[in-house]
Amino acid sequence: MPTTPIQQRLLDFRAQDRVHAGSLITTLFGDAVMPRGGRIWLGSLIRLLAPLGVNERLVRTAVYRLVKADWLATQACGRRTDYRLTDAGRRRFEDAARHIYASEAPRWDRRWRLLLCLGELAPKQRELLRRALYWQGFGALTDGFVHPSAELGAALDALVAEGLGELVGTLKPLLAADAGLGGTADDAALVQRAWQLGELAAVYARFIARYAPVLAQLRAGDAPPDDAAALQLRVLLIHDWRRLLLRDPELPAELLPADWLGQQARMLCKDLYRRLLAASERHLERQFQLADGSAAPPPAGLAERFRDADPLTP
Repeated sequence: MPTTPIQQRLLDFRAQDRVHAGSLITTLFGDAVMPRGGRIWLGSLIRLLAPLGVNERLVRTAVYRLVKADWLATQACGRRTDYRLTDAGRRRFEDAARHIYASEAPRWDRRWRLLLCLGELAPKQRELLRRALYWQGFGALTDGFVHPSAELGAALDALVAEGLGELVGTLKPLLAADAGLGGTADDAALVQRAWQLGELAAVYARFIARYAPVLAQLRAGDAPPDDAAALQLRVLLIHDWRRLLLRDPELPAELLPADWLGQQARMLCKDLYRRLLAASERHLERQFQLADGSAAPPPAGLAERFRDADPLTP
């Protein structure tokens, strides 16, 4: 029997040489654990991730690092341990969720967010900053970094969480208002200078190529092989979408090419996510447990995700 697109996506992920367990756990916490109170027993976390090729050792190492980075905290219950979101971790997840589950890219207020480098940076330090801010969607300029909509305080907090706190003192956050002195051409020139949109377009194209066959399979009425597979696919979908959005500065439509693939990818993600939701939630209800043996509270806020999406079509 030929491999279906759903099976192929799961097989491709499991066949990777290296799985970034910390990033995958971050996705699972934001998508499935936070709606259930932000706490889960380590054993449940291990069981949920095992089918994706993340073994117990990788899970334990990754959650230890997330605790050190103040994303998670431990809560013992006898010989068992829950991992829960810290206040800082919850704020980070809530901020990310506003972007991940939005029905459309945010409207632009015509103001640029700038992080100017005022201190002396060694080439290696600047490259570390560039890479970290690139994953927050910032474009690089000669004397700093630019973004159309980022929350600057959150951007600096993220640098601290990544161990770059000593470099934050060299950055001056500024909000540049459009005073009507320039025009769209000026903004377009800034975009061309700060971002490689061709590279981002290629990433969107790969996302669409990866998940469009899966959506076509579900639209044709061919469901995932079981509820567990639905959850695995949902986690991978949001994992890939979240990491893609980290690279996307979410530029306003007027500064993007007419054939930009970003909105097409967003619609694909929304439709596929909603089709996977019911089956994946059934699996979570069976597998999600707290350290004291009790079930997690019923999920809250799922109905708000992608709420402006068009009704499902066959």
